[in-house]
Amino acid sequence: MSWRIGVDIGGTFIDFCALESGSGRVETIKVLTTPDAPGRELLAGLDLLNERHAVAPEEIISFVHGTTVGINTIIQRKGSRLGLVTTAGFEDVIELARLRMPEMYSLFCTRPEQLIPRDRVFGVGGRVLSDGSVAEPLDREALEDAVSKLRARGVDGVIVSFLHAYRNPVHETEARALIAGLAPELFVFTTSEVWPVIREYERTTTAILNGYVHPRVCGYLEALEEALASRGVPAGPMLTKSNGGVMNAATGKRACVNMLLSGTASGVIGAAYLAEQAGAKNILTLDIGGTSADLALIIEGQPQFGTGEVVGDFPLYVPSVSVTSIGAGGGSIAWADAFGVLKVGPESAGSTPGPACYGRGGTRATVTDAMATCGLLGHTALAYDQIGMRRDLAEKVVGEVAALLGRSAEATAEAIIAIAVSEMFVEVNKLVARYGVDLRDFALMPFGGAGPMLGCFLARELGIPRVLVPRRPGVVSALGGLIADVKGDFIQSLFAAAEPASLPQLRAALARLKQDGLAWIREDQRFAGPVVESLSADMRYHGQSFEIEVPLSEGWLAEGDLAAIRAAFHRQHLAIYDFNDEAAEVQIVNLRLVVTGATPRPELAPASEAVDEAAIPARSITVWLDGAEREVALFHREALRCGQHFSGPAVVAQEDTTICIPAGFEAEVDAFLNLHLILREGA
Repeated sequence: MSWRIGVDIGGTFIDFCALESGSGRVETIKVLTTPDAPGRELLAGLDLLNERHAVAPEEIISFVHGTTVGINTIIQRKGSRLGLVTTAGFEDVIELARLRMPEMYSLFCTRPEQLIPRDRVFGVGGRVLSDGSVAEPLDREALEDAVSKLRARGVDGVIVSFLHAYRNPVHETEARALIAGLAPELFVFTTSEVWPVIREYERTTTAILNGYVHPRVCGYLEALEEALASRGVPAGPMLTKSNGGVMNAATGKRACVNMLLSGTASGVIGAAYLAEQAGAKNILTLDIGGTSADLALIIEGQPQFGTGEVVGDFPLYVPSVSVTSIGAGGGSIAWADAFGVLKVGPESAGSTPGPACYGRGGTRATVTDAMATCGLLGHTALAYDQIGMRRDLAEKVVGEVAALLGRSAEATAEAIIAIAVSEMFVEVNKLVARYGVDLRDFALMPFGGAGPMLGCFLARELGIPRVLVPRRPGVVSALGGLIADVKGDFIQSLFAAAEPASLPQLRAALARLKQDGLAWIREDQRFAGPVVESLSADMRYHGQSFEIEVPLSEGWLAEGDLAAIRAAFHRQHLAIYDFNDEAAEVQIVNLRLVVTGATPRPELAPASEAVDEAAIPARSITVWLDGAEREVALFHREALRCGQHFSGPAVVAQEDTTICIPAGFEAEVDAFLNLHLILREGA
């Protein structure tokens, strides 16, 4: 017997999804995280899997791990203390950014506080030109002085970002070696090693994010490796990446930025797989854990990818599944500001102490406490019997907030829920505007521990007519890790005209990318199976400020068919902007290569029999819902069978989450035991 294990670690729970290779049997569990002792929760989970489902550690042949450690570090601003060394005259690169406000039409919008304050940014002399030639040598004395001042300011690490390092990294390489000699206690990252792409702000902020999360991610991965070795697990850990693929832990310790959206990206990959089974092509995913809510679109069965995704308050420029994350999770803390206005998040109670209703010492009201106060939680043990709900403690902390507002505990709890939903509503509208889709053509798929609690409320506000809740929504991200492919992204900035004179440069760049990609997947990742290479280019019309990604065929470069390359760009430009100019000069700014090694997908068997009957509730419960106390039906998820149906309002309790269904929704169970919730027209 052999097992493949997918694991996703959030701010509150660690989720396990175990697939038995021979039979296709799937087993799942949840365990509370232990931030003060990373790795301990992993051991507890492995022990629990062995105890409950006979998953012996020595029989684990694959271990894929996704985590929100990186993104939670940024959202909560608990990362490392960094310094920045840049080219003299460019010390304000991260402050200036792109001279755009996050919300240009808001009178109250402010720029986010940078992860590196201005007093820890130093410019040094030396200049590499845009063609890669060295005009001035690196000023080593100025660099030594900057390092001395940064050490005096107590930094943990240094980011080196020099002008045009994407073209020639010689000065960054020299600076890294000098800093390592002067201050060996500091870690150093250069922009050319993190993501060597044109545009100083994009390169710099991506490298800063990499360094900001590095100590916590690296420490976590080391604890993970030690934990697996201590239990005799033969499989080396693989990590899910922001691009929806996986890489090994050794790579992840340096390439931390590639796993910032690790858990969120694998959640989208898992959701796409489950949506395909359920026959749904267009999905808005809603992944809510203890700390954050993550939103993404699946269009025609395909997750959307891109660069510039916002992580906390900052854009991430490495390729990633297009996910928008905000600090609104089940553990997000509710509080009243100095003006008596109720706020929710971004601070989270995490797993230690966690929401007050967990009975683990939490003393501040959270979204989960609000749900418990409304009577929507606490009717069964949660998280596979890891938690017994304490409604009395939830009512106490929510009551304290209510006293500040002069409202009842129930009204305050419902207001907390409404604020959390409204924050998600705003982010969904931004996502929809970016892709130009009509949400009436989509289904909402809520997952994660808190997604199904809030999913119907958000769908109702957005006018989404259908909610699709998977059989095991709490472990969708862990499932996504199980089915994710080994995948690496490689890029080279060129600025070449799509003309015959550029062919030697384009072919040479492609050869380098293919060499780097093959070395990465074969030597670094030890993948021995078939490899698929996907080529694309970032292209634009001459004079445009930004470019679009265009899929290319390698044969076009080999045969010198630049007309085909230009035609592909014109088609893509027309599709996106409803305009093109086939007479204009076309530029290739970046050449991209994605190398992929496929992972086998599990085959989940549908139910052999179906019934056409109303589901019988376990009992009736009293809840506070939509401004009044109501009697609603309580169903147990494990008792629901294919073909059964019922109407809201209702609550469905299961081992990994609770599904809250307001009035107006009709529920049906499909062959894979997914729950389809249809919003009646006019409800």
